[in-house]
Amino acid sequence: MDVEAARIRLVAGLGNPGPEYELTRHNVGFLVVERLAAQFGSTWEKSSKWDTASAKCGDAILVKPLSFMNRSGHPLFAIAQFYKIEPQEILVVLDDFALPLGRLRLRPNGSSGGHNGLDSIIAQFGTEEIPRLRVGIGAAPSQASIDYVLGRFFDEEKPLVRSTIDRAGDAVKCAIDNGLVSAMNTFNKTEES
Repeated sequence: MDVEAARIRLVAGLGNPGPEYELTRHNVGFLVVERLAAQFGSTWEKSSKWDTASAKCGDAILVKPLSFMNRSGHPLFAIAQFYKIEPQEILVVLDDFALPLGRLRLRPNGSSGGHNGLDSIIAQFGTEEIPRLRVGIGAAPSQASIDYVLGRFFDEEKPLVRSTIDRAGDAVKCAIDNGLVSAMNTFNKTEES
């Protein structure tokens, strides 16, 4: 299956479960799929079988793996197998501190770029041919990148964060409705000012 021609059937927002991680930079994937579920009036259902929370977005399934970031691949793989969803039909939404805050980057494939959640997914599926939407969270101000990504957004960043989450949701919706190439052409070139 051609990754660029595949229909997106499963959207996985990456993050860590628990109140201590809510609204942190590392949980921006959760924030994007939560916005989509709210927009569609979908409720989240937890599954202990798959260690996930899931909701509907039209014909697509929204998923939040609840296994912690570095083990995201296991629950995602189980759901994909159950629903017979190919890796190319999955869109992974994740944070990226190599991108400026507000920047979105959709790609049909590639390496994990050092992101533990995406690394787990690639290892579990045995392929890098998994579409992803990287959401820029801005570079860490120092070498303390773990504290930075697990920290919350600064007050002055919050308006840009909200609009970025909205645009990321629009990018996911575009990928579901019109395909990944259309979403890439629209959202990879637009930046928040």
